[in-house]
Amino acid sequence: MKVIIDRFEGDYAICEMEDKSIIDIKKDSLPVGAKTGDVLIVKEDKRVVIDKEGTKERKKRIEELTKNMWE
Repeated sequence: MKVIIDRFEGDYAICEMEDKSIIDIKKDSLPVGAKTGDVLIVKEDKRVVIDKEGTKERKKRIEELTKNMWE
């Protein structure tokens, strides 16, 4: 399952799932360096890894969508 870190609240990362629902993941379950906006892969055994390529593609899509907003 893929999720995106929306924000951090206390001991939890508040994450948006692909169907737009929200789940909480304990910070201590996250990989070192995980930050807001990162795409995460939650594996069947509950391990969580950062999807570096997915995060890069998401950032690029957002930049494309917003590049003409303030010009």
